[in-house]
Amino acid sequence: MNHLTLAKANQIIQVAIKSARSLKLAPLTVVVLDEAGHLKAMQREDGATRLRQDIAIAKAWGAVNMGISSRALATVAEQRPDFMSALISLSEGKVMPVVGGVLIKNQENTIIGAVGVSGDMSDQDELCAITGIEVAGFKAEV
Repeated sequence: MNHLTLAKANQIIQVAIKSARSLKLAPLTVVVLDEAGHLKAMQREDGATRLRQDIAIAKAWGAVNMGISSRALATVAEQRPDFMSALISLSEGKVMPVVGGVLIKNQENTIIGAVGVSGDMSDQDELCAITGIEVAGFKAEV
């Protein structure tokens, strides 16, 4: 598959949530954005706060629009805080340099979207995103 369909976006979300339940994580919000950063699909589990949606979107939006995972953006924020402050300002707060935003790549290694997860510890959020992406047949880049 070369592009991100709604069916694949929903599969990523379903698998990510199933993974979270098997790990007994806190309720998650999972978003899938297309390659331009537009919302493709989203689900917020019962008990996940409304703010989790905005956090998940910001993790994924920053990743897909900068071409690196939010884990890599967190490293950039540590190494170049002035740059990250400017980036967050320029993006009107749409970037969150915190682990949990994972790039989706097709078999040709082209970025076709990003997944953002929020609700538990950031490393656990990222693990759920990776699982969903890989089960859907894509490559996860962190």
